[in-house]
Amino acid sequence: MESSTVMGAGTAVQDASLGEEIARRINELGAISEDADKLTRIYLSKELRAAADLILTWMREASMSAHLDAIGNVCGRYEGARPGAPCLMLGSHYDTVRDAGKWDGPLGVITAISCVADLNRRGKRLPFAIEVIGFADEEGVRFASTLLGSRAVAGTFDDSVLSARDRDGVSMRDALVQFGLDPDHIGAAARTRRELLAYLELHIEQGPVLEAQHLPVGVVTAIAGATRLAARLTGMAGHAGTVPMALRRDALAGAAECIGAIEQFCRTDEGGLVGTVGYIQARPGATNVIPGEVSFTIDMRAPTDMHRKLAVADVVRQIEAIAKRRQLALQLDVTHENRTAPCAPWLKAQIAEAIGAEGYRVFELPSGAGHDGMAMIDIADVAMIFVRCRGGISHHPDEHVELADADAGARVLLRVIENFRPREGHAGAG
Repeated sequence: MESSTVMGAGTAVQDASLGEEIARRINELGAISEDADKLTRIYLSKELRAAADLILTWMREASMSAHLDAIGNVCGRYEGARPGAPCLMLGSHYDTVRDAGKWDGPLGVITAISCVADLNRRGKRLPFAIEVIGFADEEGVRFASTLLGSRAVAGTFDDSVLSARDRDGVSMRDALVQFGLDPDHIGAAARTRRELLAYLELHIEQGPVLEAQHLPVGVVTAIAGATRLAARLTGMAGHAGTVPMALRRDALAGAAECIGAIEQFCRTDEGGLVGTVGYIQARPGATNVIPGEVSFTIDMRAPTDMHRKLAVADVVRQIEAIAKRRQLALQLDVTHENRTAPCAPWLKAQIAEAIGAEGYRVFELPSGAGHDGMAMIDIADVAMIFVRCRGGISHHPDEHVELADADAGARVLLRVIENFRPREGHAGAG
């Protein structure tokens, strides 16, 4: 494996134990969970509040001013040489899915804090401020609406979500009050484009590509957009022993053909398209009854919006043709659509420089998973650094990052920070 201690052009990193500090804090934060035997930390829970308090402590130890904002994001600021200057914002999320891994989200928050702490230990101030933000809800587990924290910061939070209820019937509005926040002041979390020089996120890859490339870090090209659809095929239920095969209107057999067509279509695509059917339900659901109705979901993602939209249209046409040929009624609804968030070329170039200076081969790859940058792009140019994760496993207790890779990611991020050059023409670039 490549050495994580090679120094190239640019500012040399002084602290040799960033990876150890990050891993220790990952474990400490990972111990905060609503379940004793697995990690679950959902939005506006008491566990999220305990995690927020711990992150606030780490921020303040790094000489950052820190607070909890109106949506529950943990926000820290390390002033530049000139107080009040625009900031380079670094961040990720600190909520989790249920039965989660420890690294998804917190790695980006903790690494950013460790980088600021390193600067502080050396008494270094930069021509701009650094802000670190731990977004309170990226996963969308509790209220089925993702990117709540980053949408609030970007000023695109949808107030209608406040009426959404969790599985216990608690509304988001009531949960915010119980958490100690005022739902009528969420707008106070919003930032403006003038305040941010850029948004940069370090995150585990959540896939196997970097591992296959034998690289600890990579440059993200774009956060893939996603279209999700809910499909329902309706045929005719009947006795499994008395209805001849040629006369059946089997909804499950039709769904199976649709699923196979989706997989084949995506497998033959050479542009990074992926498609997933993650849920299926057949009714009436008895061994000796021909399924009369089947519901299933479709999730399609691609590196560009045009590619994804054309692919979705092609898949929809195939499903419609299958339903017609099998004499099945079809209902197909779009339930979710997120546009692609391209990473800014000028930021990708600076990340590539830092990776090369640390002695690694520069490798670019897209993100198939969604991230907070999808919301933050509304007020800032965005970019991401991916860190290799073992086996590409994520959203699972086996999610793991080797200490050397955590260290490599931190060194790359710190080098980007210390050598950061604002985009020419930004109001705070001078």
